[in-house]
Amino acid sequence: MPQIVPLAPSQFSGIDVAEPSTMDATARIESSVRAHQRENAAQTLHASLAALQACRLVPRTPESAAPMDPALLTLEQTYLARERAAVATSAAEAPRDAAAFCQWFDALEADGPGQGDPLFDWLAAEADIGAMRWFLQQEMAGEAGFDDLVALTQVRIPRRAKLELARNYWDEMGTGHSDGMHGPMLDVLASELRLRRLQNTEVVWESLALANTMAGLASRREYAYQSIGALGAVERTAPGRAHKVAVGLQRLGVGGAARRYYSLHSVLDVKHADRWRDEVLYPLVHEHPDLAPHLAEGALMRLEAGHRCFVRYRLELRVPARENRYDRADAAE
Repeated sequence: MPQIVPLAPSQFSGIDVAEPSTMDATARIESSVRAHQRENAAQTLHASLAALQACRLVPRTPESAAPMDPALLTLEQTYLARERAAVATSAAEAPRDAAAFCQWFDALEADGPGQGDPLFDWLAAEADIGAMRWFLQQEMAGEAGFDDLVALTQVRIPRRAKLELARNYWDEMGTGHSDGMHGPMLDVLASELRLRRLQNTEVVWESLALANTMAGLASRREYAYQSIGALGAVERTAPGRAHKVAVGLQRLGVGGAARRYYSLHSVLDVKHADRWRDEVLYPLVHEHPDLAPHLAEGALMRLEAGHRCFVRYRLELRVPARENRYDRADAAE
């Protein structure tokens, strides 16, 4: 298991702001060293938390199971609390009226963190097969398993919301047909493109952080409503990105069966998002208005984690940046 390195509060933010160009050579070197230390600390943190998720979620026998490290559980709690605090002010602005809250939630598709990121237009129109393979490997490493997250989240939630999560899960399970299960569709794509499963040391920390955020929210009952918000944000915002990835894969000659995961989610998630809004979010906020900021926090935590990934992917792939109001990294370049 990776060594745990305690992090200062600033090391959780994940996005470095460039230092002024007027710095002298010594200051630039010192700044570079600090940035490298922050990168290493974030990588160590999220590799450690990924090990925690494996310990927590991978099936084992009683003889082979090891107790979860209390230090890692504390580290996870600290990380999730900081992520929550980072979005708390924005989440507090979400309406307490159910209909207004659903409108606010729907607007995240256009206005939420990371939406409209130029990475996906580039993947659709310009990325070569090497860049697409790198992107997919990072995305698959950050895939926490939507079906499992739904299953973990639905435990003892109110009946109407629970039924919709059950319907969503059944769709993820291919309505009972193995060849329709969503998760294994990624395996078909990985096989065609000969994508191997990366070790945590090969995965950028932002991708690990995305998976750790989703798994942490779904696994901890005190974050159950944040998890509902986060999963709903995936359904609401994923279709456009999935469509552009599917377009890029087709342009690169990838077969229809291998593209199926992205082609399917570009259409099906629109339906899922609407039902999540109507059958999960609306009744929860209508019956318990004080849940609105918790649901909003989860949505924003998920979108911010995704946005960090998009920024990092663009930097690694040298994608031309386009400034937007959420893209702090690009604005500082």
